[in-house]
Amino acid sequence: MKKFFLVLTVFALLFGVVSTFAQDTQSVVTSDTLQVVRDRGVLKCSTSSTLPGFGFLNADGSISGFDVELCQAVAAATLGDKTKFELRPTTGADRFPVLQSGEIDLGFNTTTFTISRDTSLGFNFSPPYFYDGQGIMVRVDSGIDSLADMDGKSICAQSGTTTEKNISDAARRHGIDLEVLVYTEMNQIRETYLAGRCDGYTTDQSELIGYHAIMDNPDQHKILPDVVSKEPLAIYVRHGDDNWFDIMNWTFYCMVGAEELEVTSENVDEMLTSENPVVLAMLGVEGELGKPMGLNNDWCYQVIKQVGNYGEVFSRNLGPDSPLKLERGLNDLWNRGGLLYAPPMR
Repeated sequence: MKKFFLVLTVFALLFGVVSTFAQDTQSVVTSDTLQVVRDRGVLKCSTSSTLPGFGFLNADGSISGFDVELCQAVAAATLGDKTKFELRPTTGADRFPVLQSGEIDLGFNTTTFTISRDTSLGFNFSPPYFYDGQGIMVRVDSGIDSLADMDGKSICAQSGTTTEKNISDAARRHGIDLEVLVYTEMNQIRETYLAGRCDGYTTDQSELIGYHAIMDNPDQHKILPDVVSKEPLAIYVRHGDDNWFDIMNWTFYCMVGAEELEVTSENVDEMLTSENPVVLAMLGVEGELGKPMGLNNDWCYQVIKQVGNYGEVFSRNLGPDSPLKLERGLNDLWNRGGLLYAPPMR
């Protein structure tokens, strides 16, 4: 009988520990993220530090890029100050655990929106903020002009990404024998490629273009015309906090909608007296669009004033005002041949 009660006691203790752990984990997942951010006074975002145009470590130790400015936009919307943010540099391997654990509030890292990540990892994804495609870089003198020419060759890819799976699938479709070498860090991949230990390296085309722009000898390398896959890049948050999910999405829509309505960081103050009711609602002059999300009514005004509309951010980091000089392409507004538009802000 004593043994029976001893077993029950041990079981009860273990169950209590497990229950407490589960409750602690659940509290991280379902907490009021907006209130956590406000109590902390700082928004925490993950980012890459090796991708020109999106998240790149500068000589002064700062990280700049498209992802960084999107983080600043959410800081402006929620805290009223785009400077109240912190960045957590991550790789393909640790970008998801840091969000799951509650270490950060928003995930970036040029992450592809997929069904498995959306449903199995416990994340919600924003609309794609950048429509990308996977590409391949090789040396000009390699004799390789397309993926089909890589039979018997090797290629470097980053582990823990869609890139690794996509290139293997593409090789099978083309019926070629392609050795895929995987590394955790993007810098490892580039060093291995430059050392000649792999015949090419593959990642998102925007990343290849960004790296090509800063190479010592860019004329010795080329990007193949093959588009291996579609890569819709999106921001992501934890399941369980629908309001935070709304804030993430509508901050992005604010920037896209502002571009379509021709509201910029330079003319936003003039637009406060616009005769367009949609503009007035967006900027908080009329209505209370911010109230249901727990935001000040000028939240979208702050985003545009402090950071800019989508086109301004694109231009600075990826477009004509950046070293990358990317065309808008699919990342243009719907009325200019792109895929971007915002739902009505009414």
